[in-house]
Amino acid sequence: MLLSIVIPIHNEADNLRQLIEELRRQVPSDLDLEIVFVDDGSTDNSRDILIELAKNIPEIKVVALSRNFGHQAAIYAGLEMARGNAVITMDADLQDPPECIPKFIEAWKAGNKVVYGRRIKRENDSWFKRISARAYYRLLTVSSNVSIPENVGDFRLIDRQVVDCLNQLPRKEPFVRGMIAYLGFGQSFIDYDRPKRQHGETKYSVSKMFSLALDGLLSYSMMPLKIGLLLGILSIGTGMFFLFYIIWDTLFNNEVYPLYKWLVVVLFMFTGLLFILIWILAEYVSRTYRQNQQKPLYVIEKTFEAEP
Repeated sequence: MLLSIVIPIHNEADNLRQLIEELRRQVPSDLDLEIVFVDDGSTDNSRDILIELAKNIPEIKVVALSRNFGHQAAIYAGLEMARGNAVITMDADLQDPPECIPKFIEAWKAGNKVVYGRRIKRENDSWFKRISARAYYRLLTVSSNVSIPENVGDFRLIDRQVVDCLNQLPRKEPFVRGMIAYLGFGQSFIDYDRPKRQHGETKYSVSKMFSLALDGLLSYSMMPLKIGLLLGILSIGTGMFFLFYIIWDTLFNNEVYPLYKWLVVVLFMFTGLLFILIWILAEYVSRTYRQNQQKPLYVIEKTFEAEP
């Protein structure tokens, strides 16, 4: 049987050789190995290192994208090129420990189509990232009809059947973990402590994390539209309360209120509501627009592998 390991990379030159040594050491000898590196527009010498390694290591295949399309798009590109009976996706920063691979394979052989690596400790992440990640997944769980596991990233094993389902999708959502959860299939979890990054810096800035989170929320939840409805009801209810209070105080207490003051407050709230609703509508419309354009999620420039 063939095991494929898909690894998107962007400027990870310092980690590549150590990563390959660890992968070849951890994969059981009864499995054939294929390592698919997807170069997502690296600006260092990552691509050159991989091409040189691919000439001497037959397990390595290099997929070079024409530019930086993003981490999730690179994963899809790797899944398209992978030929294994099972496929593991992981990052190149060694924070997804290769030591978990034998456990992944055991769980897969036991009949699980999807095996997630679940982080049980995130001390190496900033407090903001830990708190925001916990809050986000709780929000996603409550608001979505798809159960997306908490504390998992893109370190997972998926069976060939799941890979084929992903590759056959007419439109690939830019949130791989959501699509895998949406497809279903039997799953299990392998818990691990996430080690520190040894070389380089994380490629996920706050803006990229926010963009990924927004993709997941708007792709698998209608909650933002429901928030707009709740805010609308609250704003209208508040306006009616002020109106009835003014009428009651005028009729029974002979108080006179300048009506424009209350109107200004009510109009201010409705203006804020309109801005929120317009923003939500624009997000959904923009996604519909991108899907109707049918642009490719990624473009493969060339591939490299050892000569047979």
